[in-house]
Amino acid sequence: MKKIVILTGAGISAESGLGTFRDEGGLWSHHRLEDVATPEGFARDPALVHRFYNARREQAATALPNAAHQALARLQTSWPGEVILITQNVDSLHEAAGAQMVLHMHGNLAGALCGVCDHRWTSPPQMQVGETCPRCSVPAGRPDVVWFGEIPYHMDTIYAHLSKADLFAAIGTSGQVYPAAAFVQQAAFAGAHTVEINLDPSSIVPDFEETRFGPATQTVPVWVKDLLQTI
Repeated sequence: MKKIVILTGAGISAESGLGTFRDEGGLWSHHRLEDVATPEGFARDPALVHRFYNARREQAATALPNAAHQALARLQTSWPGEVILITQNVDSLHEAAGAQMVLHMHGNLAGALCGVCDHRWTSPPQMQVGETCPRCSVPAGRPDVVWFGEIPYHMDTIYAHLSKADLFAAIGTSGQVYPAAAFVQQAAFAGAHTVEINLDPSSIVPDFEETRFGPATQTVPVWVKDLLQTI
């Protein structure tokens, strides 16, 4: 049976109340990316970065999966082949909807990372400057989130899945952040049919063979229903 690889971005969680980089009035609109989403920003003002991610963590903890998350979890359960979910999101809404095998390429708000020994542990609801690593005891704890300039997680695994994909779908992604923006080309090179599902066309929409536009809670369930009818 066909192997499906799906990349999801901020657009799939927007209808659950989690804003994207470009939303007006959201958490991101009050800060420069250089200040809260880079290693340099954390070095300059760790208190600011912790406050920012504490707020994001609190927001994510109250969010509920929407119909798009639920549809993808249903696809994983019902599709006779393999369905791999890769997400750029740092929330856990895919898992909350029942999804399995979710590759968080940008980390997860629920995790903490030691900046010295790379140990990972479950983040407290509120992280503080000087958060102590439970393994090496150095006060170097930070959110386990991939910042700009850092290498995303699971890249070897992701590329291996893309090289064997029969169908690749990008859902709710802007197409402006690499390496994820190049996944469609990797999948197409491997012979996969490619689909963009988005609120509006992304900057890389010409790279896709098929497109569906509209709110994720409407487009994704219909797409999943159409796929399952092909079984």
